Amino acid sequence: MLSDIDKLQNDYLDWLESESIYIIREVAAQCANPAMLFSGGKDSIVMFHLARKAFQFGSRPISLPFPLVHIDTGHNYPEVIQFRDDLMVKTGAKLVVGLVEDSIRRGSVKLRKATDSRNAAQAVTLLETIEQYQFDALMGGARRDEEKARAKERIFSFRDEFGQWDPKAQRPELWSLYNARIAPGEHMRVFPISNWTELDIWQYIARENLALPDIYYAHLREVVEKNGLLVPVTDITPKTPGDVSSVRMVRFRTVGDISCTCPVASDSRTAQDIITETALSQITERGATRMDDQTSEASMERRKKEGYF
Repeated sequence: MLSDIDKLQNDYLDWLESESIYIIREVAAQCANPAMLFSGGKDSIVMFHLARKAFQFGSRPISLPFPLVHIDTGHNYPEVIQFRDDLMVKTGAKLVVGLVEDSIRRGSVKLRKATDSRNAAQAVTLLETIEQYQFDALMGGARRDEEKARAKERIFSFRDEFGQWDPKAQRPELWSLYNARIAPGEHMRVFPISNWTELDIWQYIARENLALPDIYYAHLREVVEKNGLLVPVTDITPKTPGDVSSVRMVRFRTVGDISCTCPVASDSRTAQDIITETALSQITERGATRMDDQTSEASMERRKKEGYF
């Protein structure tokens, strides 16, 4: 039997789930050619699960009325890509992959060296993918608790004909009424889990018994400690002269481009362990794991204005 606290939390998760499903259905109803961004990370896995619930008929989900889109940097953790591919086979979902490597070949993305971070370059490939497939709305798994710039987002976030975001030129959202009307060349970014927190995500994962890539749970990995972060030793992030590495028990709080995503020290091997750990953490998810957001407080906002997620 659930305790009063557990029942209250379960009711709150029901409310979040209901709101997200409503938003996903609004996108499908209002937009002619929407898609859902999917990276294989925990937030996009939750969002995909919500989408399948949104269009479930009886006890069996039907095919989603939109494809999934992954903007692949080519520098992803292999465990995540394998999980993504296995999930697509299992569920039969349609996946569109935009490759940063293709943008590099076209010359629309230019890097100084092969090991440079491709994280920011995703914005270019994303806009090219939107243009290629003529998407008028993309649902993303960003949450307002992640970062200051993301806290400024509307749920339906308007992007102009250049794919740019202007935080001062967004539409009012009153009484859960959303306006997805756009002119040719414009599009919407929609964030169905905006009001969720990292803790909510993990509580929902535990409740729904959702599978995740193994790297979200504690495992041994070779890392180098730099600027308070545990930088993984990989072909893309090799040790430099003077680096001293060690094999540590770690897990990933978020996954992304290898060049800028770091694990955290952790012994948590289950979702319930992570719920406890997250509740006690005083460092934000991105603050603990992302090298690219440490350059300045405006890093994310600048990238978003250029078309980033």
